[in-house]
Amino acid sequence: DVQLVESGGGLVQAGGSLRLSCAASGFNFDSYAIGWYRQAPGKQREGISCISSDGHRYYSDSVKGRFTISRDNAKNTVYLQMNSLKPEDTAVYYCYSSLSWGQGTQVTVSS
Repeated sequence: DVQLVESGGGLVQAGGSLRLSCAASGFNFDSYAIGWYRQAPGKQREGISCISSDGHRYYSDSVKGRFTISRDNAKNTVYLQMNSLKPEDTAVYYCYSSLSWGQGTQVTVSS
């Protein structure tokens, strides 16, 4: 089965950092782009970052310069390093590929 499992969420103060992980299984990970969405309560889902199979990266304006996406194909894992976190970054963060979505991990940033 295709699976994407997020981890690394939690509660952090504004200005702090978290690193999210997305562990993939059940498909040829090397060949797929992997991305991150987030959804805050009462708001639309927002695509924030994506990394292609050959390492090209995309960031939304809302996270550019603060978040870094990377992938480790040996571990079938994509990471999202989140620095300088703001209260408006509070959301459930989901990783996805064209094949599947993860279950999400909660990130809460206190002011």
